[in-house]
Amino acid sequence: MTSVAPPATVARSRPIAAGARLLDPSRAVWALAALALTALVLVPLLWIFASSLQSDATSQWTVGNYVEGFSRALYLEPIRNSLILASVVAVTAVAVGTLLAWAVSRTDMPGRGLIRSLVFAAFVTPSFLGAIAWIFLAAPNSGWFNKAVVALTGAQRGPFNIYSVAGAILVISLYSYPYAFTFVASSLELMPSELERSAALLGAGWLRTTLRITLPLARPAILAGFLMSFLEALTEFGTPAFLLIPARQQVMTTQIYLFFQFPSRPNLGAAYAIPLLLVAAALLLVQRRLLGRRRFTTVGGRGTARDAFQLGRWRWPLFVVCLIPPLLSLVLPYCALLATSLSRAWGNGPVPGNLTLDWYRWALFDNQSARAAIQHTLLYAAAAATIVSVLALITSYASIRRLLPGARILSFIAMAPFVVPGIVLAIGFYSAYARPPLLLYGTAWMLILAFATRFLPIAYSGSESALRGLDVDLENAVRTLGGSQLTTFRRVTVPLLRRSILANWLLVFVPSLRELSAAIFLFTPATAVMSTLIFDLSDAGNFEPVSTLGIIMMLLTFAMVVVAYRLFGGAQLARSRGA
Repeated sequence: MTSVAPPATVARSRPIAAGARLLDPSRAVWALAALALTALVLVPLLWIFASSLQSDATSQWTVGNYVEGFSRALYLEPIRNSLILASVVAVTAVAVGTLLAWAVSRTDMPGRGLIRSLVFAAFVTPSFLGAIAWIFLAAPNSGWFNKAVVALTGAQRGPFNIYSVAGAILVISLYSYPYAFTFVASSLELMPSELERSAALLGAGWLRTTLRITLPLARPAILAGFLMSFLEALTEFGTPAFLLIPARQQVMTTQIYLFFQFPSRPNLGAAYAIPLLLVAAALLLVQRRLLGRRRFTTVGGRGTARDAFQLGRWRWPLFVVCLIPPLLSLVLPYCALLATSLSRAWGNGPVPGNLTLDWYRWALFDNQSARAAIQHTLLYAAAAATIVSVLALITSYASIRRLLPGARILSFIAMAPFVVPGIVLAIGFYSAYARPPLLLYGTAWMLILAFATRFLPIAYSGSESALRGLDVDLENAVRTLGGSQLTTFRRVTVPLLRRSILANWLLVFVPSLRELSAAIFLFTPATAVMSTLIFDLSDAGNFEPVSTLGIIMMLLTFAMVVVAYRLFGGAQLARSRGA
C-alpha cells in the first residue's frame, strides 16, 4: 500500500530554498517592521548619547557636560541620596517581600490567597498615588495622623514628616516589596521539601529549618528581588518628585527633571542620565544571570512535592503581621484618596458637612482639562498598545522564523527598552523629536510612541513566548501548497495567536494608563494625560481634584486588570511591571 506523507512531513523534507525566500515580496513587510522597530528604539537612545556630548549654549561637541555633572557638589548630592534611598528600599523590600512569600508559599497560615491578592493590588498601584495619599496622612502640619497626635496629646506638632528621604523610602518600599515577593514566591513554589523533611526528622523546628535550609536555597531569587527593588527605587521619579522636591532634597531623577526647568539645560540632563542607564543595564544583567543559574535538585522521591510548615499557635499572629504591608500600601492610602476626593476641603477631613461628590462631577463633566486628560489617557494608551502589539508580533515572527538577515538582532533591540528607565527614555525622545526634521513635540504621537517604546518588551516577550510554543507544521503546510510567508502569517499564525495578542494589548494598556516618568517630559497642555494633570494639580496644592483623578485612574486600571486576570490568569500579568 502506498501512503501519502502529510503536508508537515513534506515541508520538513523539502524546505523552502533560501533564494525563494529572498524573492518573496512579503519580505518587504518584515523589513519595514524591523526598520520601524529599530527607529523606535535606537534613534532615541543614540540621541541621548549625542546630546550628552553637546554644549547647551553653543551646541559644540564637548565632554563638559560630564565634567560639570559629576564634579559639582550640587549634582553629586543627588547621586548620594539616590544610592542611600535605593539601598534602604531594597533591604526593606526584600525583608518584607521574603517574609510574605515564605508565609504564603510554605506555611499553613490562614488567608494566604487574600495576602497574595493584596500584594498583587500593590503591584499595579503607581507609587506616586501612594505618595499623594501619604501626604494626606503624614504631612508635617496638615496630615491626619499628625492632627490626631496633636489632638490626643496636646503636643504643638505631630511627629510625622512625609516630606523627607525617610518618607520617600517608606512609600517606595511599600510599592517595591511585590517585586521581591514575586521572585521569592516563584522560587519557593518550585522548591521541593525533601531537605526540609529531613531536617524535621532530625528534630529541627520550622523556624530553624527556614533559616538554615529554605531561605539559603532561595538566595538567588532573594538577590534578584534585591536588585529589582534597588533598580526600581533608583529610577523612580514620581514619589521623589512629590515628596523630595518640596523638601529641596534631590535624587538623580528629580535633578534630571530640574535640568529641564527654566533655565533649561537638556544636554546636561542627558549626560547626567547616562550613568543611570548604564547602572540599570548592569543590574538587570546581573539579575538575569542570578535567575538563570537557579536550580533546585533532589535525588529520587517526589521531585516537586512540598509540605507546608505547621505553625500551630503562630498561624494567626503571622497573618496579622502579613496584613501590615497591605494596610500601609493599600488600605490607608486608598481610604485617604477616597476621603479626600469626597471632601470639599481635604484639610478638614471626611466629616459631616465637608462631604461632596462635586469633584467627580468636576472631573467627568464640568472641567474641560480633566475630561480631555481622561480621554487622552485612554486614547494614547490604546494607540500605544495597538501599535506595540502589532509591531512586536511581526518582528518576533521575523526573528524566530529568521526571515531577514540578522533577524536575531531584532530580539535584542526589542528588549532594550527594558533596561532604560522611563525618565531616560523621555530624554531620548525629547532630544530626537523636539527639533526638525521630525518634529513631534506637542503632538499626541510624541506620547503614544514613547509609551509604545517604554512597554515594547512586555509585548515582545509575550509574542516571542507564544510563537515558540506554536507548532510550525501548519505554517509549513501552507508554504508547501504555494502560500507566501505573509499569507501564512495572516491566515494561520495570527488566528492561532489571537489570545496572546489580546493579552499583550492589555498588558501594555494597563501601565500606559498610569505612566508618569516619560509623560512628564513630553506632554504639553494640549496633550496632557491623567498622570501629568495629577502632577500639575498637586504642585498647585489642589489635592481634592488630584485624589479624584487618582481614584478614577485606579478604577480604570483595576477594571482592565480584572478583565486580563479573568482571561489569562495572574502569571502573565506580572510582566506588566517588568517582574
